[in-house]
Amino acid sequence: MVSRRKFTSEFKSKVALEALREECTLSELATRYDIHPNMIRTWKRHALDNMAGLFTGKSEKHQANKDGEIKDLHAKIGQLTIENDFLAKAFKR
Repeated sequence: MVSRRKFTSEFKSKVALEALREECTLSELATRYDIHPNMIRTWKRHALDNMAGLFTGKSEKHQANKDGEIKDLHAKIGQLTIENDFLAKAFKR
């Protein structure tokens, strides 16, 4: 049984960028990277569809969400530290 190959996002973006540059055909890229041309076409279309998101500030919103999540996780760490200290003192008796 043949398992499916998994490609990293860096590899996909590299191939899609080369396809967008159109310096060589999809067939040439497919041969070079041993990938089916439809896969390259799909990655290229996906890159084009998501390119508008780069300039709309979605990345800033994503960063703000990450900052909020980090703040919540730090609060949770503090809470767990306090609970751990309380329980350690209680069981020392």
